[in-house]
Amino acid sequence: MQRTFGASGRGLPGSEELRNNGVVKNVGEAPHEELATGERSTRNRVARSILDHGPSTVAELAERLGLTQAAVRRHLDALAADNVVEARERRVYGARTRGRPAKVFALTDCGRDAFDQSYDKLAVDALRWIGEREGGSEAIAAFARARIAAQAEAYRKAVEAVPPEERTEALAKALSADGYAATARSAPVGEQLCQHHCPVAHAAEQFPQLCEAETEFFAELLGTHVQRLATIAHGDGVCTTFIPKISHHASASTSGRNPA
Repeated sequence: MQRTFGASGRGLPGSEELRNNGVVKNVGEAPHEELATGERSTRNRVARSILDHGPSTVAELAERLGLTQAAVRRHLDALAADNVVEARERRVYGARTRGRPAKVFALTDCGRDAFDQSYDKLAVDALRWIGEREGGSEAIAAFARARIAAQAEAYRKAVEAVPPEERTEALAKALSADGYAATARSAPVGEQLCQHHCPVAHAAEQFPQLCEAETEFFAELLGTHVQRLATIAHGDGVCTTFIPKISHHASASTSGRNPA
């Protein structure tokens, strides 16, 4: 059955507290003499760029930040030593091309923790309490849908203000305004909505209902079936949702589930 996440849906007070407040702590420690040369500041910029854009190659970071690749590698080595970033193969969706996949650098859990998420423990404790006292998994799912409903109006206005072919991009911009660092990109027979940051990732690790409610909402909002390909909560570098080319016959009632 299709669920509607309208502005009239009952939201929960204080849902704003579950969002990231955008305050960034200093990433890693640095010797005192580095402070005068801006090393720590540049290192934070490298980590922040990975947060905002997802797993990135050395070349991508150098171009984005206006640094040499040698300088980027030096900062990445320091961040890796502090367990803030890790190297991995770039994940490929669809047919793999020839050659070795590009090596990318992604934030570790420790690296994500360096970006202030003050309400993580509060959110997890509250959700656990709801599950234990109010009806288990279904109660948590109801909370997740109510939380989305409380935030839905701004997303709905952004999406409905543009033609269907521009709606994924509009949704990405609206999500970015809420701290999700989202982008939209073309994919075979559709688009991918990429959320490079998740303010509630740690809570979603334990309570996948948060991801599932969000996926259902995307399907309802965009008017088509969508499929979650990856999530930060499950250890991926970015939350990726596939959105097929929208047709008039698409159904929003069968949204893709979050991968187990």
